[in-house]
Amino acid sequence: MKFLLKQIEKNEKHFLKGGKFEKFHPLWEAATTFLFTPSERTPSKGPHVRDSVDLKRVMITVVLALLPCVFFSFYNTGFQTARAYGEEGDFLWWQLSWNGILINLPLILVSYAVGGAWEGLFAVIRRHKVSEGFLVTGILFPLTLPPTMPLWQAAVGISFGVVVGKEIFGGTGMNILNPALTGRVFLFFSFPVDISGTKVWTKIFDSSNSFLDRIFGPLFFHNWNLQPVDTFSGATSLSLVAELPTGGEPIQALLKDPHMSYGLWELFLGLVPGSMGETSALMCLIGAIILIVTGVGSFSIIAGCVLGACSMSFFLNLFASPELPAFLALPFYYQLVMGGFLFGAVFMATDPVSASGTPSGKWVYGFLIGMFCILIRIWNPAYPEGMMLSILFINIFSPLIDHYTIRFHIKRRKRRESW
Repeated sequence: MKFLLKQIEKNEKHFLKGGKFEKFHPLWEAATTFLFTPSERTPSKGPHVRDSVDLKRVMITVVLALLPCVFFSFYNTGFQTARAYGEEGDFLWWQLSWNGILINLPLILVSYAVGGAWEGLFAVIRRHKVSEGFLVTGILFPLTLPPTMPLWQAAVGISFGVVVGKEIFGGTGMNILNPALTGRVFLFFSFPVDISGTKVWTKIFDSSNSFLDRIFGPLFFHNWNLQPVDTFSGATSLSLVAELPTGGEPIQALLKDPHMSYGLWELFLGLVPGSMGETSALMCLIGAIILIVTGVGSFSIIAGCVLGACSMSFFLNLFASPELPAFLALPFYYQLVMGGFLFGAVFMATDPVSASGTPSGKWVYGFLIGMFCILIRIWNPAYPEGMMLSILFINIFSPLIDHYTIRFHIKRRKRRESW
């Protein structure tokens, strides 16, 4: 590493002002600071605010909090793929995980490569540093996708998320919407069949599929030419409840699904179909603990989301009847562990740029996200997930929430002073 550091210091002059590669300084700076501590530091003396926490450390902490979801997604993808072929009991955990890596890793690599290229291009054009914020966006985006998402669609989605969701507003710190969710919502409305998640596990390994499938598939599946069993549907828990007829029993439908049981424990652990990173409520809670303990994630927003969802679910349960959608009768504790609710509440809603910034506003912001998520799930079966649209919708109103929160506190202070 010392040799590499010496080479960097030796060639740095070419990328500084006046050097022959001056225009590429943002890319050079991004590469060197990724490998080593930046050479520019705040002076130890003078009127400077010094803190060991910077943007890089914050983003790395979020990535570390996401790792439990990433690793679990590898295992669950391999497990669900083997289940589609009726072979889930024939492999060890590491074989299932490796199979999941072969499926999920290309999506993650495409997200980082294409999104990183856009970040670098805008940094060179604007002559500013490449933001470490993309370390989070690049991993969040693929975790919101089903494993069967075509790679070219993932490339289009992350391009839209980075360019339209962030760069046209001025880059990191200026965006009003969560970039990862902006890319996902673009794919959701552009390619609804591929991203719907209703049949996400049924056609991953087919001898007519990609080059990687044809090479690596025979290593793990006994019957390479065997298609998934005809009766396997792979429906997610949310789509299963959303498709129930009026007056249906949602819990009974989840527990008695002919292909798998969607019991509370199974949903909490996450061994069910769904998008790559959203299925395990347990992994999301581990990530929440990491973010809250380190002070990177907002406890107020996460707790507000949970309170909002529970309150709206309690309220709508009062109106459950045979004449109304079956979703109304679903208890709040099922709502919390189904789909991407916790994943969105922990990793998406807490985005410090697009979320509310005032202490009181964070509670309101989180509460509204949880409330609207349940409303969208119940009253619009075309969007059974709900969390994605809810976060983006409340992102737009976060400046307004902060504005009226500040005005409320100013008026309250004036009333106290008048006493």
